[in-house]
Amino acid sequence: MDSTLACLAAWMPRQRWYAAKGRLPSLRLVAWWDLPSAEATDPDARVRTFLVADEGTMPTVLYQIPVVSRATATVDQDPDHIIGSPEPGTTFIDGPFDSAYTSSLLSLLTRGGQGKGPTAHAWGVPTPVAVHDGPRTAQVLTGEQSNTSVIFAATDGGIPIICKIFRQLHPGVNPDIELPTALADAGSSHVPRAVGSVDGSWPDISTSGGSVQGSFAFAQEFLPGVEDAWRVALRAAAGGDDFRDAARELGAATADVHLSLAELFATRTTESADRESTAATWRRRLAIAIAEVPAIAERREAIEAVYAHADSLEWPLLQRIHGDYHLGQVLHVRGRGWVLVDFEGEPLRPMSERTRPDLALRDVAGMLRSFDYVAGSIRLDHPTRPPEAVREWARAARQGFIEGYVERSGVDLRAHGPLLAALELDKAVYEAIYEARNRPTWVTIPLRGIHRLVDRPS
Repeated sequence: MDSTLACLAAWMPRQRWYAAKGRLPSLRLVAWWDLPSAEATDPDARVRTFLVADEGTMPTVLYQIPVVSRATATVDQDPDHIIGSPEPGTTFIDGPFDSAYTSSLLSLLTRGGQGKGPTAHAWGVPTPVAVHDGPRTAQVLTGEQSNTSVIFAATDGGIPIICKIFRQLHPGVNPDIELPTALADAGSSHVPRAVGSVDGSWPDISTSGGSVQGSFAFAQEFLPGVEDAWRVALRAAAGGDDFRDAARELGAATADVHLSLAELFATRTTESADRESTAATWRRRLAIAIAEVPAIAERREAIEAVYAHADSLEWPLLQRIHGDYHLGQVLHVRGRGWVLVDFEGEPLRPMSERTRPDLALRDVAGMLRSFDYVAGSIRLDHPTRPPEAVREWARAARQGFIEGYVERSGVDLRAHGPLLAALELDKAVYEAIYEARNRPTWVTIPLRGIHRLVDRPS
């Protein structure tokens, strides 16, 4: 087992979903489980899912790593998808890129079944959605940051399926399963239909004993040939096309989802502890931002004044929300309108926070910031474009989104203007930290947003 862990430790830092970039992991094997049908469908392969804890991070991160083991002489695979050779004559392949794993995973999702190991257990939970039982091809979706998704295309009819394999595991039902499944079951057209999930249990890494249950994977209908709202909006902004009507429809769709979530899940009043926790997050992020982006320091008092004003007013009910809402999380489907995806929440927040009721205004603020990002990227890519025209495009899109949201939800955003401004300002501060660390040339986008929000906070 030491050779297996050494092999995984050398391979994981090269993967996009590995959280601790820039250092080798310190791994401990927590558990493993085998897919039930793997040997029957491909006797030359062994499919095993390892659950390994990286104890070099605080807090410890638990990873799910599906592995297909084959005789080295038989392997014909892209080197990027090969994990390594823990022992002579044997090669480990990243599971999503091998048919032995993907075919067994699809069976678990659509037909049910169980996978077992000494201390871990997995089970498939198919939904009542009718899924064509014919042959399918499997292709890994490129470009994902936190998880791995496989598209299962039906070669002779049936709905295509996309399955998200969660790389980081947390106790409890993943909100990316819980929320869209509930919405789809309630008849919402603003989410893809749920196909099935893989749930499981494993040893609790936070204690010396006991076990926890959580989510391994989730499958939904795949919507081929669509674009996300970021690309749609970016093309409109680049061509100088008005986006206000499209943004108004997006605002209405967002309100529809919020109304449905408020009916499907419990809501509650905002308590002092909620306000204190939110204000503490604002202050912590601002302190980090000032340390990493000194230009923010000159607006510190003005930023804190926006936060203080919001904190002094009454806050609305808390409810379940999307949690990481921006244009990249929405698809434009012809004949269906806007469809929301990726309900997993902000990846850097603990799962316990992502599943708690929150302010629906947080999603509104995230989308408003996203319109600013479209305008900011246009200014970076087309520096000769008149900035007034770009600002007007963003202003019209923001206003259209707000109009659509207010009309459908009945919420008077003017009454909560200071709180919405504070949430949007906090998002811009967070963006400034991210850009300073990853794309320094983009830091001007959140800085412009910060200046605008402190000058006209409502």
